Amino acid sequence: MAAKVLAIVLAGGEGKRLMPLTTDRAKPAVPFGGMYRMVDFVLSNLANAGYLKIVVLTQYKSHSLDRHITKTWRMSTLLGNYVTPVPAQQRRGPWWFAGSADAIYQSFNLIYDEQPDYVIVFGADHIYRMDPRQMVEDHIASGAGVTVAGIRQPLSTADQFGVIEVGEDGRRIRAFREKPTDAVGLPDAPDEIYASMGNYVFTTRALIDAVEHDADDKTSKHDMGGSIIPTLVERGEANVYDFRDNEVPGSTDRDRGYWRDVGTLDSFYDAHMDLINVHPVFNLYNFDWPIYTEQPPFPPAKFVHQWGERVGRAVASMVSPGAVISGSLVENSVVSPKVKVHSWAHVDGSVLMEGVEIGRHAVIRRAILDKNVYVPEGAEIGVDLERDRQRYTVSDNGIVVIGKGQKVEP
Repeated sequence: MAAKVLAIVLAGGEGKRLMPLTTDRAKPAVPFGGMYRMVDFVLSNLANAGYLKIVVLTQYKSHSLDRHITKTWRMSTLLGNYVTPVPAQQRRGPWWFAGSADAIYQSFNLIYDEQPDYVIVFGADHIYRMDPRQMVEDHIASGAGVTVAGIRQPLSTADQFGVIEVGEDGRRIRAFREKPTDAVGLPDAPDEIYASMGNYVFTTRALIDAVEHDADDKTSKHDMGGSIIPTLVERGEANVYDFRDNEVPGSTDRDRGYWRDVGTLDSFYDAHMDLINVHPVFNLYNFDWPIYTEQPPFPPAKFVHQWGERVGRAVASMVSPGAVISGSLVENSVVSPKVKVHSWAHVDGSVLMEGVEIGRHAVIRRAILDKNVYVPEGAEIGVDLERDRQRYTVSDNGIVVIGKGQKVEP
């Protein structure tokens, strides 16, 4: 008989480093790749793997996230399947979630209702493909209390990650350290480390025991990576799962093993640029492992006008349904639904979210424009960064970011 598995998706993140994109929404609800929301990637991985009992724990400005999940992620109730958002409910006292481990502690009723053998705990704000079945099978075979997904990264970047240090067998975790400056390389690759992906598979009893113990510790930060995993490491019950071993149907040699933590504006921008290469670093066109999302009844994208330089065209770009490129040039960009780019405008290296409108003769370079931003005729964004810094958010790498509905001056 197949093991019973419950999936818990942690989606309560505030995403402060993604401001202003998270001013009005939770980080997992931030649009990505034209048509998707960040949360769609983890939900698609779970659904494609056949794990169809999924709870999404929400907290921070969760309305748009709740609405997206409710409208989009509908399962067959005939077989008892569901994807449901679960907000903080103060079940353990008059307080909200105090951390990711506390979120699970306050949601024990979900585990008790399902009585699963194993619990998947995945984050909701990473861009990647993964077949969770292979990780679950590895966990069951190991007999560990928890298995942590690790992705190999250069040893020189260890101070950017939560680092998993393993024993000589390459499997058992001997230390779980946050951004160490003296990390030790892997037994089979001294110049590499395992960075935690924030994805865990627990044997249910081990999860409940560790979380209950953590809840009693008043000094704990009640964090999964910072509190729960180190506890199980100390008990000798934690293993690592090498993401390199995960084989996703339809993956290419170029995009196999892709994973991005889009926690900053620059990483968010870079992940979009990964989509638009001729041979993309992350391939949205893998129909064997699709990324699911809501599909509103938008018409096809339209490119109009062909008179002199007034030609509607897009090059090295992704253009979503409902967009109209009218007598203008779009290059190296991701264009979301219902975007309008008017004549003689030039958009280059940019991310335009739903409902953005670019006026005539406007110039947009290396920018992220959130939903419903209107750029007036002749305006320039990304041309004079000093001027832009006085008006908008500009990232460390010079990406200009304009928030949802924010007014753009000519």
